[in-house]
Amino acid sequence: MDILTLRIIETAVVLIVYAAAKISTSRITDRLARKFQYQKPRVKIVKKLTTFILLIICGAFLLFIWGVKQSELLFFMSSLLTVLGIAFFAQWSIISNITSTIIIFINHPVRIGDTITIMDKEYEIEGRISDIGIFFIDIKTADGDHITLPSNVFIQKMIKKHRHVPDQSGKAR
Repeated sequence: MDILTLRIIETAVVLIVYAAAKISTSRITDRLARKFQYQKPRVKIVKKLTTFILLIICGAFLLFIWGVKQSELLFFMSSLLTVLGIAFFAQWSIISNITSTIIIFINHPVRIGDTITIMDKEYEIEGRISDIGIFFIDIKTADGDHITLPSNVFIQKMIKKHRHVPDQSGKAR
């Protein structure tokens, strides 16, 4: 067997293992989400993150299979991380928004679908949280308007969470 055939077989094995790992982590995530009653948007974010991590691991294996030397890869990665570090330092608000989103995701009492009022001395915002992204919180008002608020601003504001009042059918609205 020549080296090219061996590399193709190894690549196929890595891709099959990647697909199997993606499917199994997705099933495990779904099972844990049902067990602990996590919200669907949170489960979706966790699935995206695990897929991204698996993709990075798969890519690293493929680079090694196809002959990229470790020293060259480490040099490339350190150069890339240096450039990214400088870019993030220059844009500190990006890091602030990402950190704020992580805090909101893990420890904030409001969730997607909650109706809130953001208490601001100049202008109060009332609406339902429609999405929590990496950088922004999307709020849909009763008028149907969409308001986008940076995560780091959202986390600094006083927020009033409205109770879900059951409608006539007994379901929370």
